[in-house]
Amino acid sequence: MESSFAMTALIFLGAAIIMVPLVRKLGLSSVVGYILGGVIIGPFVLKLTGSEADNIMHATEFGVVMLLFLVGLELEPKKFWGMRKKILGLGLAQMALTTVILFAIFSWADWRTDQALTIALCFSLSSTAIVLQTLQEKNIFNTVAGEASFSTLLLQDIAVIPILAFLPIIADYKPKEETAGTLFLQRFPEWVQSFSVIFGVIILIILGRYVFVPFLRYVSKSGMNELLTASSLFLVLGVSELMILVGLSPALGAFIAGVMLANSEFRHELESHIDPFKGLLLAVFFVSVGSTINFNVIIQSPSFILGTAAVILVVKFVVLFSIGKFHKMTNDQNFLYAFALSQVGEFAFVLLNYSSNLYLIEPVFHSQMLAVVAITMFATPFLLILNERFIAPNFNIKLSEDKENESLNQDIEQRKIIIVGFGHFGSTVGRLLRANKIKPTVLDHDSNQVRILRSYGFKVYYGDARRLQMLKTAGAENADILVLCLDKPEDNLYISEMARENFPHLKIFVRAKNRNDAFTFINNGIDNIYRETLGTAVNMAVDILQTTGMRKYAARRMAKRFTLIDKEVTRKLAKSKISDDFTFTTKDALQRESELLALDNLNFDENKFQQNEEED
Repeated sequence: MESSFAMTALIFLGAAIIMVPLVRKLGLSSVVGYILGGVIIGPFVLKLTGSEADNIMHATEFGVVMLLFLVGLELEPKKFWGMRKKILGLGLAQMALTTVILFAIFSWADWRTDQALTIALCFSLSSTAIVLQTLQEKNIFNTVAGEASFSTLLLQDIAVIPILAFLPIIADYKPKEETAGTLFLQRFPEWVQSFSVIFGVIILIILGRYVFVPFLRYVSKSGMNELLTASSLFLVLGVSELMILVGLSPALGAFIAGVMLANSEFRHELESHIDPFKGLLLAVFFVSVGSTINFNVIIQSPSFILGTAAVILVVKFVVLFSIGKFHKMTNDQNFLYAFALSQVGEFAFVLLNYSSNLYLIEPVFHSQMLAVVAITMFATPFLLILNERFIAPNFNIKLSEDKENESLNQDIEQRKIIIVGFGHFGSTVGRLLRANKIKPTVLDHDSNQVRILRSYGFKVYYGDARRLQMLKTAGAENADILVLCLDKPEDNLYISEMARENFPHLKIFVRAKNRNDAFTFINNGIDNIYRETLGTAVNMAVDILQTTGMRKYAARRMAKRFTLIDKEVTRKLAKSKISDDFTFTTKDALQRESELLALDNLNFDENKFQQNEEED
C-alpha cells in the first residue's frame, strides 16, 4: 500500500495511541505497545505502511537526539566530571568484553572475520531510548542501577563515532557518497581529523558559555512562549547539524550542549519545551522499529535469528552482571542493570546500514541482523517484568520501598520546595529559607530578575509556571511544597487550581494581596493563604498603639489576637460571599467589623485556633 509521508505518520501515531493504553492496562511498558503497534501496521500484518516508512524512522531518530539533550540538562558539568570514572570503568569494560566474547562466538560459528567483528561491535551497543524511557517511567533513574546504566550508555554513544571511523578500515572500502561533514574534515590533515571529538567539545563549550545563554535571554525578553519553543528546537537542530558538519554524532553533541546549559537559568524552561517533541518522536520511532521487523526473514531461518538473539541477550546479561559484581552493586541493582542493557540499541540500525553500504555484510544477512536487533529491543520490557515480578522477590528485594534509599541524587532536598515568583515577596520567603540551609527550586518569568539574582548566588530558573509541563520539569511530581508568590492574584489562582488537579500531594502556600483575594483562594480549597496587606497593616497599628502609650508586649499580643480572629472571620465570610465580584459597600465593611468584635466578645478560643493553624 503506497501512501504519502503525512498519511504514514498519521498511521504511526494512530497505532501508538491505540496500543499503548492497552498494554499499560496489562502492566507492560509503553515501549511494548509502540513496537506491537508497529508490528500490526507493518507490511506483514495490516500492510498499512508504505514507501515512506523508512523516511519516518529516519526522521524520528531525532527523538534520541532530543532525549540525550534533556539528559544533559539534568546533569550539571560538576556532576558529569565526577562520573568520569564510572563512564570509563563501566562503559569501556562493557564495550570491550562484549565485543571480544561475541567476536569469539561468531568466529567459532565460521562467520567471516570482518563480518564477525562488525556485528560484534554493532551488538555491543544498547538502546539509549528504551533504557532511559523505561528508567524514567519506573522512576528509578536516580538509583545505583540507573546511574550505572546512564554511564554505560553514554560511553556507548561516544563509541559510535570511532566505530563509524573503524568500519571502512576493515572493509578496505571508501564510500562514494561523502557527507558535508566528511568534506569539511578532509580539508585538514589526517592528524587533525583524529581530534574531531576534542574540537567538537571545545566548540560546544564556547557556544554554550558565550552564545546560547545570551541568545535565550534575548528571546525571553519578548515574553512569547512560542518563540522560546522555536528557540529550543533551533538550538537542538543547530547543534546536531554542527556535529554532523565536523563528523561527530548529533546525539553526543546534543548531550554536551545540554550539559553546558544545565547550570543556566533556562534549564527547566528548555526541558519543558523540548520534552513533548522528544516523547512524540520517540513514540513514532519505536513504532517504526516494530514495522521494520521482517517476518519473512524470520520464517525462513527462525532458529538462526532467534538463537542469535538469545545468545546476544545472554552474553550481554552475563557481561553486565559481572561488571556490576566487580563494582560491588547489590543484587537488586545488579539484576536491574544487567536486564535493562542486555538488548541491542537503535544505533545498531545505523551501523548495520552503514556496514551494508561498505559491503561488509550481504543484503540477506543484513535483514537477518536487523530482525535480531528488533527482537532484542522487544524483549527488554518483558525481561524487566521478569526481574521485577519473579527474580526480585526471591532476593527479598522491594524496589518500590528501597528506591528512595538507593537514590544517588545529593540535591533531592533542593527539589522538595518550589517557589513561583521571586519578586519582593517571594525573595523574602526564599532568603529566610536559604538562611536556614533550605534551597528551593525557584521559578520566575522575568529574565532580567533571574539573571541578577543568579549573579548573587541564588538558584533561580527562568520559566512560566502557568504551563503544566513547566511545573513537571521543575519537580512538582516529587516536591512537597509549592509556594505561589506572583504579583497577579489570578495567576496564583490559576496555578493553584492546576497544581491541585495534577499534583494533589502538594501542600500549597499562596500569596494574596487582600481579603478579597483570600476569599477566592479559600473557596477554591487553598488553606495556607498569606495576605501581604494584613501583616503590614497590623505592624503599623502596633507601632501606633505603642506611640499612644500602650506597652510593647500588650500591643503585640493584641495584634496577634486580632490576626487570628481576622483569619477565622475571613474563612467564615468566604463561605457567604456578598456578591460574585466581591465588591463591598461601607455598610458591609461595618457589618464585618461588628462580627469581628462579636466574635472577640464570645471568648474566642485563641489557643485552639492557633493549634488548628499549626496542624494546617
